[in-house]
Amino acid sequence: MKSLGNLYRRRLAPGTVTSPELARNLAELSHEIRREITLLIDRRGRVLSVLVADAKAAELPVTRRGDERLSGFHLLHTHPKGGGLSKNDLSTLFLNRLDAVAAIEVRPDGLPGNVQLAHLTPPGTVGEEEDWRIYPPQSPAQMEDFDLAGQVRALEEEIARASRVREAAPDRERALLVQIDQGEMDAEDRLAELSELARTAGAEVVYKELVSRKHLKAGTLVGAGKLEELTSRAYHLDAQTLMFGQELGAAQAREIEAITGLKVIDRTQLILDIFALHAQGAESRLQVELAQLRYMKPRLLGAGARLSRIGASGGSAAGGAIGTRGPGETKLELDRRRINDRLAFLEAQLGEVAVRREERRKNRNRNDVPVVSIVGYTNAGKSTLLNAFTHATDEPRRVLAENKLFATLRPTSRQGYLEGIGPVIFTDTVGFIRDLPVDLTRAFRATLEEIGDADLLLHVVDAAAPDADARYGAVRRILDDLDLGEMPEVVALNKADRADPEALDRERLRMGGVAVSAASGQGLPWLRSVLADTLQRQAVQEAEATDLARQERVRIKAELERPTSNLRLGAGQYPHD
Repeated sequence: MKSLGNLYRRRLAPGTVTSPELARNLAELSHEIRREITLLIDRRGRVLSVLVADAKAAELPVTRRGDERLSGFHLLHTHPKGGGLSKNDLSTLFLNRLDAVAAIEVRPDGLPGNVQLAHLTPPGTVGEEEDWRIYPPQSPAQMEDFDLAGQVRALEEEIARASRVREAAPDRERALLVQIDQGEMDAEDRLAELSELARTAGAEVVYKELVSRKHLKAGTLVGAGKLEELTSRAYHLDAQTLMFGQELGAAQAREIEAITGLKVIDRTQLILDIFALHAQGAESRLQVELAQLRYMKPRLLGAGARLSRIGASGGSAAGGAIGTRGPGETKLELDRRRINDRLAFLEAQLGEVAVRREERRKNRNRNDVPVVSIVGYTNAGKSTLLNAFTHATDEPRRVLAENKLFATLRPTSRQGYLEGIGPVIFTDTVGFIRDLPVDLTRAFRATLEEIGDADLLLHVVDAAAPDADARYGAVRRILDDLDLGEMPEVVALNKADRADPEALDRERLRMGGVAVSAASGQGLPWLRSVLADTLQRQAVQEAEATDLARQERVRIKAELERPTSNLRLGAGQYPHD
Protein backbone atom coordinates (compact mmCIF):
# COMPACT_ATOMS: atom_id res chain seq x y z
CA MET A 1 0.00 0.00 0.00
CA LYS A 2 2.85 2.36 0.77
CA SER A 3 4.52 1.64 -2.57
CA LEU A 4 1.25 2.24 -4.38
CA GLY A 5 0.77 5.50 -2.51
CA ASN A 6 4.26 6.63 -3.50
CA LEU A 7 3.18 6.49 -7.14
CA TYR A 8 1.33 9.76 -6.60
CA ARG A 9 4.73 11.47 -6.18
CA ARG A 10 5.87 10.43 -9.62
CA ARG A 11 6.13 13.17 -12.26
CA LEU A 12 6.56 12.76 -16.00
CA ALA A 13 7.76 15.31 -18.47
CA PRO A 14 4.73 17.11 -19.96
CA GLY A 15 3.51 15.41 -23.12
CA THR A 16 5.18 12.02 -22.53
CA VAL A 17 3.55 8.63 -22.14
CA THR A 18 5.89 7.03 -19.60
CA SER A 19 9.52 6.83 -18.47
CA PRO A 20 11.76 3.75 -18.02
CA GLU A 21 11.82 4.29 -14.25
CA LEU A 22 8.04 4.52 -13.92
CA ALA A 23 7.54 1.52 -16.22
CA ARG A 24 9.90 -0.60 -14.12
CA ASN A 25 8.28 0.47 -10.85
CA LEU A 26 4.81 -0.37 -12.15
CA ALA A 27 5.91 -3.74 -13.55
CA GLU A 28 7.54 -4.79 -10.29
CA LEU A 29 4.53 -3.81 -8.20
CA SER A 30 2.10 -5.47 -10.61
CA HIS A 31 4.20 -8.67 -10.60
CA GLU A 32 4.28 -8.70 -6.80
CA ILE A 33 0.53 -8.26 -6.23
CA ARG A 34 -0.43 -10.11 -9.48
CA ARG A 35 -2.95 -7.46 -10.40
CA GLU A 36 -3.23 -4.77 -13.03
CA ILE A 37 -2.25 -1.28 -11.91
CA THR A 38 -3.70 1.72 -13.73
CA LEU A 39 -2.47 5.33 -13.53
CA LEU A 40 -4.44 8.34 -14.72
CA ILE A 41 -1.98 11.04 -15.85
CA ASP A 42 -2.78 14.59 -16.97
CA ARG A 43 -1.01 16.62 -19.65
CA ARG A 44 1.34 18.18 -17.10
CA GLY A 45 2.68 14.76 -16.18
CA ARG A 46 1.00 14.49 -12.77
CA VAL A 47 -0.47 11.21 -11.50
CA LEU A 48 -4.08 11.92 -10.60
CA SER A 49 -5.20 8.46 -9.51
CA VAL A 50 -3.77 5.01 -8.80
CA LEU A 51 -6.10 2.07 -9.30
CA VAL A 52 -5.55 -1.64 -8.72
CA ALA A 53 -7.83 -2.67 -11.60
CA ASP A 54 -7.94 -2.66 -15.38
CA ALA A 55 -8.39 0.43 -17.53
CA LYS A 56 -12.16 -0.01 -17.83
CA ALA A 57 -12.63 0.47 -14.08
CA ALA A 58 -10.73 3.77 -14.02
CA GLU A 59 -12.77 6.66 -12.62
CA LEU A 60 -12.17 9.82 -14.61
CA PRO A 61 -12.70 13.27 -13.10
CA VAL A 62 -15.66 15.24 -14.42
CA THR A 63 -14.36 17.86 -16.83
CA ARG A 64 -16.08 20.51 -18.92
CA ARG A 65 -14.78 19.92 -22.42
CA GLY A 66 -16.27 20.85 -25.75
CA ASP A 67 -16.73 18.75 -28.84
CA GLU A 68 -13.36 19.97 -30.17
CA ARG A 69 -11.22 18.71 -27.28
CA LEU A 70 -10.15 15.43 -25.78
CA SER A 71 -10.34 14.68 -22.07
CA GLY A 72 -6.80 15.87 -21.25
CA PHE A 73 -5.75 12.57 -19.60
CA HIS A 74 -4.07 9.38 -20.67
CA LEU A 75 -4.11 5.97 -19.00
CA LEU A 76 -0.95 3.97 -18.29
CA HIS A 77 -1.52 0.47 -16.97
CA THR A 78 0.14 -2.95 -16.71
CA HIS A 79 -0.69 -6.36 -18.12
CA PRO A 80 0.70 -8.97 -15.65
CA LYS A 81 -0.21 -11.80 -18.00
CA GLY A 82 1.34 -10.11 -21.00
CA GLY A 83 -0.36 -9.28 -24.26
CA GLY A 84 -1.22 -6.04 -26.00
CA LEU A 85 -4.13 -3.66 -25.65
CA SER A 86 -7.42 -5.40 -24.89
CA LYS A 87 -10.90 -4.62 -26.17
CA ASN A 88 -11.73 -3.03 -22.81
CA ASP A 89 -8.68 -0.78 -23.08
CA LEU A 90 -9.70 0.46 -26.52
CA SER A 91 -13.33 0.90 -25.49
CA THR A 92 -12.24 3.01 -22.52
CA LEU A 93 -10.08 5.12 -24.85
CA PHE A 94 -12.91 5.76 -27.26
CA LEU A 95 -15.88 6.24 -24.92
CA ASN A 96 -14.00 8.63 -22.62
CA ARG A 97 -12.15 10.45 -25.44
CA LEU A 98 -8.81 9.96 -23.70
CA ASP A 99 -5.62 11.45 -25.09
CA ALA A 100 -4.16 7.93 -25.23
CA VAL A 101 -4.06 4.57 -23.50
CA ALA A 102 -0.84 2.60 -22.98
CA ALA A 103 -0.27 -0.96 -21.73
CA ILE A 104 3.03 -2.18 -20.19
CA GLU A 105 3.70 -5.88 -20.63
CA VAL A 106 5.03 -7.51 -17.42
CA ARG A 107 7.59 -10.24 -18.06
CA PRO A 108 7.78 -13.41 -15.90
CA ASP A 109 10.80 -11.98 -14.05
CA GLY A 110 8.85 -8.86 -13.05
CA LEU A 111 10.64 -6.49 -15.44
CA PRO A 112 8.78 -4.35 -17.97
CA GLY A 113 8.49 -5.62 -21.50
CA ASN A 114 7.23 -3.66 -24.48
CA VAL A 115 4.72 -0.84 -24.26
CA GLN A 116 1.79 -0.60 -26.66
CA LEU A 117 0.07 2.73 -27.32
CA ALA A 118 -3.20 3.74 -28.99
CA HIS A 119 -4.96 7.05 -29.56
CA LEU A 120 -8.12 8.15 -31.35
CA THR A 121 -8.31 8.86 -35.05
CA PRO A 122 -10.00 11.97 -36.51
CA PRO A 123 -13.72 11.78 -37.38
CA GLY A 124 -14.38 10.31 -40.81
CA THR A 125 -11.29 8.10 -40.85
CA VAL A 126 -11.79 4.95 -42.90
CA GLY A 127 -9.62 1.95 -42.23
CA GLU A 128 -9.29 -1.35 -40.43
CA GLU A 129 -9.16 0.41 -37.04
CA GLU A 130 -11.20 3.51 -37.78
CA ASP A 131 -11.85 4.41 -34.12
CA TRP A 132 -8.23 4.34 -32.99
CA ARG A 133 -4.67 3.90 -34.14
CA ILE A 134 -2.51 1.26 -32.45
CA TYR A 135 1.28 1.72 -32.62
CA PRO A 136 3.73 -1.19 -32.83
CA PRO A 137 5.13 -2.32 -29.45
CA GLN A 138 8.16 -0.35 -28.26
CA SER A 139 10.47 -0.49 -25.28
CA PRO A 140 9.90 1.94 -22.39
CA ALA A 141 12.98 3.93 -23.46
CA GLN A 142 11.66 4.31 -27.02
CA MET A 143 8.17 5.21 -25.75
CA GLU A 144 9.68 8.01 -23.65
CA ASP A 145 10.61 9.79 -26.87
CA PHE A 146 7.09 9.60 -28.30
CA ASP A 147 5.64 13.13 -28.69
CA LEU A 148 2.18 12.60 -27.19
CA ALA A 149 1.56 16.34 -26.82
CA GLY A 150 2.17 16.97 -30.52
CA GLN A 151 -0.04 14.07 -31.49
CA VAL A 152 -2.87 15.34 -29.27
CA ARG A 153 -2.61 18.87 -30.75
CA ALA A 154 -2.82 17.50 -34.28
CA LEU A 155 -5.81 15.33 -33.40
CA GLU A 156 -7.69 18.17 -31.74
CA GLU A 157 -7.04 20.38 -34.77
CA GLU A 158 -8.62 17.72 -36.99
CA ILE A 159 -11.61 17.46 -34.65
CA ALA A 160 -11.99 21.26 -34.60
CA ARG A 161 -11.84 21.37 -38.40
CA ALA A 162 -14.62 18.78 -38.63
CA SER A 163 -16.65 20.77 -36.11
CA ARG A 164 -16.30 23.98 -38.17
CA VAL A 165 -17.47 22.13 -41.26
CA ARG A 166 -20.52 20.94 -39.30
CA GLU A 167 -21.33 24.47 -38.12
CA ALA A 168 -21.10 25.77 -41.69
CA ALA A 169 -23.56 23.12 -42.86
CA PRO A 170 -27.35 23.67 -42.64
CA ASP A 171 -28.65 23.83 -39.09
CA ARG A 172 -30.06 20.30 -38.88
CA GLU A 173 -29.37 17.70 -36.25
CA ARG A 174 -27.66 14.60 -37.58
CA ALA A 175 -29.28 11.55 -36.04
CA LEU A 176 -28.83 7.79 -35.72
CA LEU A 177 -32.04 5.76 -35.60
CA VAL A 178 -32.49 2.47 -33.75
CA GLN A 179 -35.58 0.27 -33.95
CA ILE A 180 -35.63 -2.91 -31.86
CA ASP A 181 -37.11 -5.98 -33.52
CA GLN A 182 -38.59 -8.45 -31.02
CA GLY A 183 -40.17 -10.59 -33.67
CA GLU A 184 -42.82 -8.16 -34.94
CA MET A 185 -43.93 -8.54 -38.55
CA ASP A 186 -43.84 -4.77 -39.13
CA ALA A 187 -40.44 -3.98 -37.58
CA GLU A 188 -39.00 -2.65 -40.86
CA ASP A 189 -42.10 -0.51 -41.42
CA ARG A 190 -41.70 0.92 -37.93
CA LEU A 191 -38.08 1.83 -38.69
CA ALA A 192 -39.18 3.55 -41.91
CA GLU A 193 -41.87 5.42 -39.98
CA LEU A 194 -39.30 6.48 -37.37
CA SER A 195 -37.15 7.84 -40.19
CA GLU A 196 -40.12 9.81 -41.52
CA LEU A 197 -40.83 11.17 -38.05
CA ALA A 198 -37.20 12.31 -37.74
CA ARG A 199 -37.37 14.00 -41.14
CA THR A 200 -40.59 15.78 -40.19
CA ALA A 201 -38.97 17.01 -36.96
CA GLY A 202 -36.14 18.54 -39.00
CA ALA A 203 -33.38 15.99 -38.35
CA GLU A 204 -31.02 14.57 -40.94
CA VAL A 205 -30.90 10.77 -40.70
CA VAL A 206 -27.32 9.62 -41.31
CA TYR A 207 -27.72 6.01 -40.16
CA LYS A 208 -30.54 3.68 -39.17
CA GLU A 209 -30.42 0.14 -37.88
CA LEU A 210 -32.89 -2.59 -37.02
CA VAL A 211 -31.54 -4.37 -33.92
CA SER A 212 -32.89 -7.86 -33.21
CA ARG A 213 -33.33 -8.55 -29.51
CA LYS A 214 -35.52 -11.29 -28.08
CA HIS A 215 -35.11 -9.88 -24.58
CA LEU A 216 -34.42 -6.21 -23.85
CA LYS A 217 -31.66 -5.18 -21.47
CA ALA A 218 -33.06 -3.50 -18.37
CA GLY A 219 -30.86 -0.41 -18.46
CA THR A 220 -29.65 -0.01 -22.03
CA LEU A 221 -32.25 -1.92 -24.12
CA VAL A 222 -29.66 -3.10 -26.66
CA GLY A 223 -26.64 -3.77 -24.43
CA ALA A 224 -23.38 -1.92 -23.79
CA GLY A 225 -21.63 -3.48 -26.78
CA LYS A 226 -24.22 -2.24 -29.28
CA LEU A 227 -24.19 1.21 -27.65
CA GLU A 228 -20.43 1.33 -28.07
CA GLU A 229 -20.84 0.47 -31.75
CA LEU A 230 -23.46 3.19 -32.17
CA THR A 231 -21.19 5.69 -30.41
CA SER A 232 -18.43 4.83 -32.87
CA ARG A 233 -20.75 5.42 -35.82
CA ALA A 234 -21.93 8.72 -34.37
CA TYR A 235 -18.31 9.83 -33.93
CA HIS A 236 -17.36 9.14 -37.53
CA LEU A 237 -20.67 10.27 -39.06
CA ASP A 238 -20.58 13.47 -37.01
CA ALA A 239 -23.99 12.74 -35.44
CA GLN A 240 -25.19 14.27 -32.19
CA THR A 241 -28.52 12.52 -31.59
CA LEU A 242 -29.56 8.92 -30.98
CA MET A 243 -33.26 8.19 -31.58
CA PHE A 244 -35.02 5.03 -30.39
CA GLY A 245 -38.26 3.67 -31.81
CA GLN A 246 -39.25 2.42 -28.35
CA GLU A 247 -40.37 4.53 -25.42
CA LEU A 248 -37.54 4.91 -22.89
CA GLY A 249 -37.86 5.25 -19.17
CA ALA A 250 -36.18 8.16 -17.44
CA ALA A 251 -33.44 5.94 -15.95
CA GLN A 252 -32.84 4.22 -19.29
CA ALA A 253 -32.44 7.52 -21.14
CA ARG A 254 -29.97 8.80 -18.55
CA GLU A 255 -27.90 5.60 -18.64
CA ILE A 256 -27.72 5.55 -22.43
CA GLU A 257 -26.71 9.22 -22.48
CA ALA A 258 -24.00 8.55 -19.90
CA ILE A 259 -22.57 5.66 -21.96
CA THR A 260 -22.73 7.26 -25.40
CA GLY A 261 -22.39 10.97 -24.64
CA LEU A 262 -25.13 11.59 -27.24
CA LYS A 263 -28.48 13.31 -27.02
CA VAL A 264 -31.05 10.51 -26.58
CA ILE A 265 -34.65 10.84 -27.82
CA ASP A 266 -37.38 8.21 -27.85
CA ARG A 267 -40.36 7.95 -30.18
CA THR A 268 -42.78 9.66 -27.79
CA GLN A 269 -40.54 12.69 -27.33
CA LEU A 270 -40.02 12.87 -31.09
CA ILE A 271 -43.77 12.94 -31.73
CA LEU A 272 -44.22 15.60 -29.05
CA ASP A 273 -41.54 17.71 -30.74
CA ILE A 274 -43.36 17.40 -34.07
CA PHE A 275 -46.65 18.41 -32.46
CA ALA A 276 -45.00 21.42 -30.86
CA LEU A 277 -43.45 22.35 -34.22
CA HIS A 278 -46.76 22.20 -36.10
CA ALA A 279 -49.13 23.58 -33.46
CA GLN A 280 -50.82 26.66 -34.94
CA GLY A 281 -54.01 27.54 -33.07
CA ALA A 282 -54.34 28.37 -29.40
CA GLU A 283 -56.14 25.09 -28.68
CA SER A 284 -53.40 23.00 -30.34
CA ARG A 285 -50.68 24.80 -28.40
CA LEU A 286 -52.50 24.21 -25.12
CA GLN A 287 -52.94 20.52 -25.83
CA VAL A 288 -49.32 20.04 -26.91
CA GLU A 289 -47.96 21.85 -23.86
CA LEU A 290 -50.21 19.74 -21.64
CA ALA A 291 -48.86 16.54 -23.22
CA GLN A 292 -45.26 17.73 -22.93
CA LEU A 293 -45.60 18.57 -19.25
CA ARG A 294 -47.19 15.20 -18.50
CA TYR A 295 -44.32 13.50 -20.29
CA MET A 296 -41.71 15.63 -18.52
CA LYS A 297 -43.03 15.39 -14.97
CA PRO A 298 -41.92 11.80 -14.15
CA ARG A 299 -38.58 12.44 -15.89
CA LEU A 300 -37.46 15.33 -13.71
CA LEU A 301 -34.02 14.72 -12.24
CA GLY A 302 -33.21 16.23 -8.85
CA ALA A 303 -29.80 16.80 -7.31
CA GLY A 304 -30.62 16.15 -3.67
CA ALA A 305 -30.35 18.50 -0.75
CA ARG A 306 -27.54 20.57 -2.27
CA LEU A 307 -30.17 22.29 -4.44
CA SER A 308 -32.21 23.17 -1.36
CA ARG A 309 -33.81 26.59 -1.32
CA ILE A 310 -33.74 26.72 2.49
CA GLY A 311 -30.52 25.92 4.28
CA ALA A 312 -30.02 23.35 7.02
CA SER A 313 -27.18 24.89 8.98
CA GLY A 314 -28.99 25.13 12.28
CA GLY A 315 -29.98 28.77 11.98
CA SER A 316 -26.83 30.43 10.68
CA ALA A 317 -27.29 33.53 8.61
CA ALA A 318 -25.61 31.95 5.62
CA GLY A 319 -27.78 28.85 5.75
CA GLY A 320 -31.32 30.22 6.06
CA ALA A 321 -33.90 31.34 8.57
CA ILE A 322 -33.66 30.63 12.27
CA GLY A 323 -35.04 27.28 13.29
CA THR A 324 -34.70 25.41 10.02
CA ARG A 325 -33.28 21.96 10.49
CA GLY A 326 -34.22 20.03 7.31
CA PRO A 327 -33.05 20.49 3.76
CA GLY A 328 -36.17 22.51 2.96
CA GLU A 329 -37.84 22.58 -0.44
CA THR A 330 -35.51 21.14 -3.04
CA LYS A 331 -35.20 22.31 -6.61
CA LEU A 332 -36.87 19.09 -7.75
CA GLU A 333 -39.91 19.75 -5.55
CA LEU A 334 -40.15 23.32 -6.85
CA ASP A 335 -40.10 22.10 -10.45
CA ARG A 336 -42.80 19.53 -9.74
CA ARG A 337 -44.98 22.11 -8.03
CA ARG A 338 -44.62 24.51 -10.95
CA ILE A 339 -45.54 21.75 -13.40
CA ASN A 340 -48.59 20.79 -11.32
CA ASP A 341 -49.73 24.43 -11.23
CA ARG A 342 -49.24 24.77 -14.99
CA LEU A 343 -51.10 21.50 -15.62
CA ALA A 344 -54.08 22.73 -13.61
CA PHE A 345 -54.11 26.01 -15.56
CA LEU A 346 -53.92 24.28 -18.94
CA GLU A 347 -56.69 21.83 -18.06
CA ALA A 348 -58.93 24.74 -17.04
CA GLN A 349 -58.18 26.53 -20.32
CA LEU A 350 -58.95 23.42 -22.34
CA GLY A 351 -62.20 23.01 -20.42
CA GLU A 352 -63.30 26.45 -21.64
CA VAL A 353 -62.29 25.52 -25.20
CA ALA A 354 -64.37 22.34 -24.95
CA VAL A 355 -67.42 24.40 -23.91
CA ARG A 356 -67.05 26.67 -26.94
CA ARG A 357 -66.63 23.65 -29.23
CA GLU A 358 -69.80 22.13 -27.79
CA GLU A 359 -71.72 25.31 -28.61
CA ARG A 360 -70.53 25.15 -32.22
CA ARG A 361 -71.64 21.53 -32.46
CA LYS A 362 -75.12 22.43 -31.13
CA ASN A 363 -75.45 25.14 -33.79
CA ARG A 364 -74.57 22.63 -36.53
CA ASN A 365 -77.11 20.15 -35.15
CA ARG A 366 -79.85 22.79 -35.13
CA ASN A 367 -79.12 23.54 -38.78
CA ASP A 368 -79.58 19.79 -39.53
CA VAL A 369 -76.54 19.69 -41.85
CA PRO A 370 -74.85 16.28 -42.22
CA VAL A 371 -71.30 16.08 -40.85
CA VAL A 372 -68.59 13.85 -42.38
CA SER A 373 -65.43 13.40 -40.27
CA ILE A 374 -62.30 12.63 -42.28
CA VAL A 375 -60.09 10.27 -40.25
CA GLY A 376 -57.03 8.23 -41.09
CA TYR A 377 -53.36 7.61 -40.53
CA THR A 378 -51.10 10.63 -40.49
CA ASN A 379 -49.94 11.82 -43.93
CA ALA A 380 -52.62 9.74 -45.68
CA GLY A 381 -53.88 12.82 -47.59
CA LYS A 382 -56.85 13.88 -45.44
CA SER A 383 -56.26 17.63 -45.78
CA THR A 384 -55.72 17.36 -49.55
CA LEU A 385 -58.99 15.45 -49.83
CA LEU A 386 -60.80 18.10 -47.78
CA ASN A 387 -59.52 20.83 -50.10
CA ALA A 388 -60.67 18.81 -53.11
CA PHE A 389 -64.18 18.27 -51.67
CA THR A 390 -64.67 21.93 -50.73
CA HIS A 391 -62.89 23.42 -53.78
CA ALA A 392 -60.71 25.35 -51.32
CA THR A 393 -57.75 26.23 -53.52
CA ASP A 394 -56.99 29.68 -52.08
CA GLU A 395 -56.61 31.15 -48.61
CA PRO A 396 -58.28 31.47 -46.20
CA ARG A 397 -60.49 28.43 -46.99
CA ARG A 398 -57.58 26.27 -48.06
CA VAL A 399 -56.38 23.84 -45.37
CA LEU A 400 -52.64 23.30 -44.92
CA ALA A 401 -51.63 20.10 -46.75
CA GLU A 402 -47.96 19.07 -46.66
CA ASN A 403 -46.04 15.86 -47.21
CA LYS A 404 -45.23 15.66 -43.49
CA LEU A 405 -46.52 13.75 -40.51
CA PHE A 406 -49.00 15.56 -38.25
CA ALA A 407 -49.29 18.67 -40.43
CA THR A 408 -52.86 19.06 -39.06
CA LEU A 409 -53.30 19.19 -35.29
CA ARG A 410 -56.71 20.76 -34.81
CA PRO A 411 -60.12 19.91 -36.31
CA THR A 412 -60.92 22.09 -39.33
CA SER A 413 -64.44 22.22 -40.74
CA ARG A 414 -65.40 23.36 -44.24
CA GLN A 415 -68.77 23.28 -46.00
CA GLY A 416 -69.07 21.26 -49.19
CA TYR A 417 -71.86 19.95 -51.38
CA LEU A 418 -73.02 16.44 -52.31
CA GLU A 419 -75.51 15.73 -55.09
CA GLY A 420 -78.79 14.54 -53.62
CA ILE A 421 -77.85 15.63 -50.09
CA GLY A 422 -77.11 19.33 -50.34
CA PRO A 423 -74.73 21.18 -48.00
CA VAL A 424 -72.42 18.91 -46.01
CA ILE A 425 -69.84 19.78 -43.32
CA PHE A 426 -66.47 18.04 -43.85
CA THR A 427 -64.21 17.99 -40.76
CA ASP A 428 -60.49 17.27 -41.01
CA THR A 429 -59.07 15.68 -37.84
CA VAL A 430 -55.64 15.09 -36.38
CA GLY A 431 -53.83 12.17 -37.98
CA PHE A 432 -53.51 8.88 -36.11
CA ILE A 433 -50.39 6.77 -35.69
CA ARG A 434 -49.73 3.27 -34.39
CA ASP A 435 -49.02 3.13 -30.65
CA LEU A 436 -50.16 6.72 -30.14
CA PRO A 437 -48.42 8.01 -26.98
CA VAL A 438 -50.67 7.96 -23.94
CA ASP A 439 -49.95 11.60 -23.06
CA LEU A 440 -51.04 12.70 -26.52
CA THR A 441 -54.18 10.57 -26.41
CA ARG A 442 -55.19 12.16 -23.12
CA ALA A 443 -54.47 15.68 -24.33
CA PHE A 444 -56.36 15.25 -27.62
CA ARG A 445 -59.22 13.12 -26.28
CA ALA A 446 -61.72 15.98 -26.42
CA THR A 447 -60.70 16.67 -30.02
CA LEU A 448 -60.95 13.01 -31.01
CA GLU A 449 -64.30 12.56 -29.27
CA GLU A 450 -65.72 15.24 -31.57
CA ILE A 451 -65.60 12.55 -34.27
CA GLY A 452 -68.49 10.88 -32.46
CA ASP A 453 -70.82 13.77 -33.36
CA ALA A 454 -70.39 13.09 -37.09
CA ASP A 455 -72.99 11.30 -39.19
CA LEU A 456 -70.37 9.43 -41.22
CA LEU A 457 -66.65 8.61 -41.07
CA LEU A 458 -64.55 8.96 -44.21
CA HIS A 459 -61.55 6.74 -43.48
CA VAL A 460 -58.63 7.77 -45.73
CA VAL A 461 -55.99 5.07 -46.30
CA ASP A 462 -52.66 5.63 -48.05
CA ALA A 463 -52.92 2.90 -50.68
CA ALA A 464 -49.33 3.51 -51.82
CA ALA A 465 -47.89 2.68 -48.38
CA PRO A 466 -46.41 -0.83 -48.12
CA ASP A 467 -48.05 -1.31 -44.71
CA ALA A 468 -51.50 0.02 -45.61
CA ASP A 469 -53.18 -2.88 -43.79
CA ALA A 470 -51.29 -2.18 -40.55
CA ARG A 471 -52.12 1.53 -40.72
CA TYR A 472 -55.79 0.80 -41.34
CA GLY A 473 -55.79 -1.54 -38.34
CA ALA A 474 -54.07 1.05 -36.13
CA VAL A 475 -56.77 3.64 -36.90
CA ARG A 476 -59.53 1.10 -36.27
CA ARG A 477 -58.05 0.26 -32.86
CA ILE A 478 -57.97 3.92 -31.85
CA LEU A 479 -61.60 4.34 -32.96
CA ASP A 480 -62.56 1.27 -30.93
CA ASP A 481 -60.78 2.73 -27.87
CA LEU A 482 -62.89 5.88 -28.29
CA ASP A 483 -66.09 3.75 -28.60
CA LEU A 484 -66.50 4.94 -32.20
CA GLY A 485 -65.93 1.62 -33.92
CA GLU A 486 -69.62 1.08 -34.74
CA MET A 487 -70.07 4.32 -36.68
CA PRO A 488 -70.90 4.06 -40.41
CA GLU A 489 -67.71 4.31 -42.46
CA VAL A 490 -66.61 4.81 -46.07
CA VAL A 491 -63.01 3.87 -46.92
CA ALA A 492 -61.11 5.99 -49.46
CA LEU A 493 -57.95 4.36 -50.85
CA ASN A 494 -56.03 7.56 -51.54
CA LYS A 495 -52.90 7.96 -53.72
CA ALA A 496 -54.21 5.28 -56.05
CA ASP A 497 -52.21 6.78 -58.92
CA ARG A 498 -48.97 5.84 -57.08
CA ALA A 499 -50.07 2.46 -55.73
CA ASP A 500 -49.25 -0.93 -57.19
CA PRO A 501 -52.31 -2.06 -59.22
CA GLU A 502 -52.35 -5.58 -57.79
CA ALA A 503 -51.98 -4.30 -54.21
CA LEU A 504 -54.70 -1.69 -54.88
CA ASP A 505 -57.15 -4.36 -56.10
CA ARG A 506 -56.35 -6.48 -53.06
CA GLU A 507 -56.97 -3.59 -50.65
CA ARG A 508 -60.18 -2.65 -52.47
CA LEU A 509 -61.56 -6.14 -51.98
CA ARG A 510 -60.37 -6.41 -48.40
CA MET A 511 -61.57 -3.02 -47.15
CA GLY A 512 -64.40 -2.39 -49.59
CA GLY A 513 -62.88 0.99 -50.35
CA VAL A 514 -63.03 3.46 -53.24
CA ALA A 515 -59.77 4.09 -55.12
CA VAL A 516 -59.11 7.83 -55.42
CA SER A 517 -56.33 10.36 -55.83
CA ALA A 518 -56.99 13.60 -53.97
CA ALA A 519 -54.10 15.31 -55.75
CA SER A 520 -55.16 14.48 -59.34
CA GLY A 521 -58.92 14.15 -58.81
CA GLN A 522 -59.04 10.51 -59.92
CA GLY A 523 -62.11 8.71 -58.52
CA LEU A 524 -63.48 11.71 -56.61
CA PRO A 525 -66.88 11.75 -58.44
CA TRP A 526 -67.43 8.10 -57.53
CA LEU A 527 -66.42 8.77 -53.91
CA ARG A 528 -68.91 11.66 -53.75
CA SER A 529 -71.62 9.33 -55.04
CA VAL A 530 -70.77 6.67 -52.44
CA LEU A 531 -70.84 9.26 -49.64
CA ALA A 532 -74.22 10.60 -50.81
CA ASP A 533 -75.71 7.09 -51.07
CA THR A 534 -74.43 6.18 -47.61
CA LEU A 535 -75.86 9.34 -46.05
CA GLN A 536 -79.22 8.74 -47.79
CA ARG A 537 -79.41 5.14 -46.57
CA GLN A 538 -78.48 6.30 -43.09
CA ALA A 539 -81.20 8.98 -43.20
CA VAL A 540 -83.76 6.35 -44.27
CA GLN A 541 -82.66 4.00 -41.50
CA GLU A 542 -82.84 6.79 -38.93
CA ALA A 543 -86.30 7.74 -40.18
CA GLU A 544 -87.45 4.14 -39.93
CA ALA A 545 -85.94 3.85 -36.46
CA THR A 546 -87.67 7.08 -35.45
CA ASP A 547 -91.02 5.83 -36.84
CA LEU A 548 -90.68 2.52 -35.00
CA ALA A 549 -89.86 4.36 -31.80
CA ARG A 550 -92.93 6.60 -32.30
CA GLN A 551 -95.15 3.55 -32.90
CA GLU A 552 -93.79 1.89 -29.79
CA ARG A 553 -94.52 4.98 -27.73
CA VAL A 554 -98.10 5.06 -29.05
CA ARG A 555 -98.59 1.38 -28.22
CA ILE A 556 -97.25 1.79 -24.70
CA LYS A 557 -99.46 4.84 -24.15
CA ALA A 558 -102.50 2.90 -25.34
CA GLU A 559 -101.70 0.04 -22.98
CA LEU A 560 -101.41 2.45 -20.07
CA GLU A 561 -104.70 4.20 -20.94
CA ARG A 562 -106.72 0.95 -21.35
CA PRO A 563 -109.64 0.90 -18.77
CA THR A 564 -109.32 -1.63 -15.98
CA SER A 565 -113.11 -2.12 -15.38
CA ASN A 566 -113.32 -4.87 -18.00
CA LEU A 567 -110.69 -6.96 -16.25
CA ARG A 568 -112.03 -10.05 -14.49
CA LEU A 569 -110.15 -10.41 -11.24
CA GLY A 570 -109.92 -13.55 -9.19
CA ALA A 571 -109.90 -13.72 -5.45
CA GLY A 572 -106.98 -11.88 -3.95
CA GLN A 573 -105.92 -10.40 -7.33
CA TYR A 574 -105.41 -6.74 -8.08
CA PRO A 575 -104.92 -4.95 -11.40
CA HIS A 576 -101.33 -4.04 -12.26
CA ASP A 577 -100.29 -0.39 -12.33
